[in-house]
Amino acid sequence: MPDIDDIDHQVLRLLREDGRRTFSEMAGEIGLSVAAVKRRVDRLRDLGVITGFTVQIDYAKLGWAIEAFTELRYPGTTPVSEIVRTAADVPEVEEVFTIAGDPDALIHVRVRDLGHLQQVIDRLRRAGDVTGTKTLLVLGTWTRDALGGRDAPRGT
Repeated sequence: MPDIDDIDHQVLRLLREDGRRTFSEMAGEIGLSVAAVKRRVDRLRDLGVITGFTVQIDYAKLGWAIEAFTELRYPGTTPVSEIVRTAADVPEVEEVFTIAGDPDALIHVRVRDLGHLQQVIDRLRRAGDVTGTKTLLVLGTWTRDALGGRDAPRGT
């Protein structure tokens, strides 16, 4: 486990709040020089703590307002790689979580409307050795900012 101090946690919190925040802005908030903040970010990247920078998108404004989670069940002999492959070819799939127990996988999908959701579920059911599905519609989301301890509603 890498040696991460309180200042590193502050850097991570600031980047999590706004990944486009400049080194200068972070330096002012933390009380370090710009060069010191850059060295810390570079170190956190080199250690693999920071794995990338991303953008948050309001999918509803793009016409993809419905999110759902679909449980997938497979025969007990199905390799995990096949479970992932089942969903990887479906562009509406955002994430695949292979899990222990029943069900075998939890698939996060994003679609335009309920008819589109039905098409995606039908496609998943026909793929591979799927033996059963159960779909749960997302009404809203909430996340905890693990670094800052703040509660943050998002999305839907």
